[in-house]
Amino acid sequence: MAGFDRRTFIKLSATALATGTAAAATRAESTTMTEHAATHAVRMPAYIDHSHLVVRDLPMVSSWYQQIMGLTPIDKTASGETLGVAGRPLLTLTTQGNAAVAPRNAPGLFHTAFLVPDRAELGRWLAHIAHNNVPLQGASDHLVSEAIYLGDPEGNGIEVYRDRPRQEWNYIDDGMVRMATLPLDLQALYDEAPKDRWDGMAHGTAIGHIHLQVSDIPQANAFFRDVLGLDLMATYPGASFFASGKYHHHVGANIWNSRGAPKRQDNMTGLADYTVHFNDPAKLETAITRLEALEIPVTRTGATVSLVDPWGIGLKLAA
Repeated sequence: MAGFDRRTFIKLSATALATGTAAAATRAESTTMTEHAATHAVRMPAYIDHSHLVVRDLPMVSSWYQQIMGLTPIDKTASGETLGVAGRPLLTLTTQGNAAVAPRNAPGLFHTAFLVPDRAELGRWLAHIAHNNVPLQGASDHLVSEAIYLGDPEGNGIEVYRDRPRQEWNYIDDGMVRMATLPLDLQALYDEAPKDRWDGMAHGTAIGHIHLQVSDIPQANAFFRDVLGLDLMATYPGASFFASGKYHHHVGANIWNSRGAPKRQDNMTGLADYTVHFNDPAKLETAITRLEALEIPVTRTGATVSLVDPWGIGLKLAA
């Protein structure tokens, strides 16, 4: 964008937050190394593999995820499309004629969090959306990560973030990780960003975590920790964060908008289901055994087990 300077960007960012609208070879080499690091979110015993949204205007929303989020089409069916990065499926969008707009307080998606390889790529994406006048909903330094928040055209929450190196994280005596919500200096991030051509999300981008709206935190603790076998890694007032492999969180659950809300209905827009992938098949079998002991119905399709969680959100478990 011609004439896009520091003052313009500060004004743009401040307005977006106040309104609440809520080099290729070198680059490929560095991001590939990041993707395969032993401490990466997807290298843990369990991680989030995929998110599936029901939308009302499929062509418009798909185009937005391609142009603004930099995802590329991988598969297309009569009712939907799967998008991803470098052939890795991350997001499926489907539509249905009777889909009703989910109420703001319904259990479901708080945000899908896309993890980029490093700070430079986070800045590169920030520059891209700033040049396209995309409004933000927030930006935070969480000590373990730096995150930017926005919504898609139908209100589905999105986080784009980069992790700080694991050696910079601080763990508490009880095994939890120290997290906070501090201001993120967007202007500094923008100023540091490479200003070469943006060709979409970098190779190595993955879904780092998914954050859900649920109706009860003790119930969430019992389900994600005691049934699925994830560790409770952090707590905020009204929220719990779960992970495997001492990652800061693969799943977040909060009641900030949805305390005591009834189960999600089948025909609602928003999060239809998401997938937890187990790198350790034994942990998957343990989770299935616990689900069966609680008489939570599951359906097996090949190596994937499907169920509906306590809040009516679809969940797939795979190894």
